Amino acid sequence: MKVKLIKFKSVRSTNDIAIQLIKRNKTQPTLISSEKQSKGRGTMGKKWISQKGNLFMSIFFEINQKKINFRQFAILNAFIIRKLISKCISRDIKIKWPNDLLYEKEKICGILQEVISYNQKRYLIVGIGLNTNITPKNKSFSSTSLKNIINQEIDNRKLLKNTKIIYEKFLIEIKKFSFNELKRKYKRLK
Repeated sequence: MKVKLIKFKSVRSTNDIAIQLIKRNKTQPTLISSEKQSKGRGTMGKKWISQKGNLFMSIFFEINQKKINFRQFAILNAFIIRKLISKCISRDIKIKWPNDLLYEKEKICGILQEVISYNQKRYLIVGIGLNTNITPKNKSFSSTSLKNIINQEIDNRKLLKNTKIIYEKFLIEIKKFSFNELKRKYKRLK
């Protein structure tokens, strides 16, 4: 299934852009990225520090809650992003449920899921903040970046392209496979 890609220099939040698109009836599965966010947000109203040089993106698509529910999507999205990162760095990335990816107890990625309803349909928005090249300073937890881990600059464009590819495949698979089948498939790193 084709995913549309929209890139920005700066936005308040990529999830906010996704909500706006859905409410304007632009509901084709879409991946939104921005070089910077002024009001990035995490779970429970926490602020996501969005420094230029890192990768900020949101993908949205229509969901059928009968087949895979919100909580199951949280599990699958964590596995998908971990799999994506493992292609850049061959290190052990841990999932801190439900929405963080860690390397040696330091946060490298946060995932924020939201569901909105529009025209009697439900859409899942998956916001992804990935510390690719800059380590944000945060008082409440320790963080790092992929660049710090492998001592090499990360190509955000390539990572964005790979995100689009993996989600295009995933959106086809959610129509064919059960949650357990998808979980087994994406849990594997290879």
